[in-house]
Amino acid sequence: MGIFTRFRDIISSNINAMLDRAEDPEKLIKLMIREMEDTLVEIKASCAGVMASMKKIQRQLDEVRSRIEYWEERAALAARKGRDDLAREALLEKRRYDERAGVLEEELSEHSLLVEQYQEDIGQLEDKLGSAREKQRMLQQRHIHARRKMRAQEDIRRMETSDAMFKFEEFENRIERMEAEADLVNFGRKQTLEGELDSLLVDDDIEKELQRIKSSFANKDEELAGV
Repeated sequence: MGIFTRFRDIISSNINAMLDRAEDPEKLIKLMIREMEDTLVEIKASCAGVMASMKKIQRQLDEVRSRIEYWEERAALAARKGRDDLAREALLEKRRYDERAGVLEEELSEHSLLVEQYQEDIGQLEDKLGSAREKQRMLQQRHIHARRKMRAQEDIRRMETSDAMFKFEEFENRIERMEAEADLVNFGRKQTLEGELDSLLVDDDIEKELQRIKSSFANKDEELAGV
């Protein structure tokens, strides 16, 4: 495929439509960018070649115009000296250089138009390449986000299907048992010495109260018997 055919195909292509139809959009956009870059290099090289030719033609044209001026001056000199024959010869030389100058000017004009076309093509291709690179950046970002999302979902599923949750429940149950054991540390523990002494005081008071009640019952019985 020639450079201009490739250029026309690239410029007329619809990147979005091509990517929508592609099985592997990232691979396709990468190939498209490479093709654009290669084509751009070739077009710039061709443009540089035409510009170099323009400089060469311009130098030749400057030389020819210098010769035209030279022979015109010589024809004028010969005419002033009354040498019409030499003046005619000088004018014939001038005419040949005039014709050569016309050819060079036409070539220079054609090259100038070609350079303008190349520059326009380069601008269009650079714009297209910029769009393709932006599309590639967006695809890469989407790929990264999709890959991260997929990894997160896989991690969630792995957590749900693994024994991690069971281990967590086992750890929670172990803490609850430890808390219960801590509550039972003082449960049923023997009384301290101070506690035992306090109990004796309580028991003595109870005995006194009990004796008082019994005494009251006995007094009542004696009263009834005396009656």
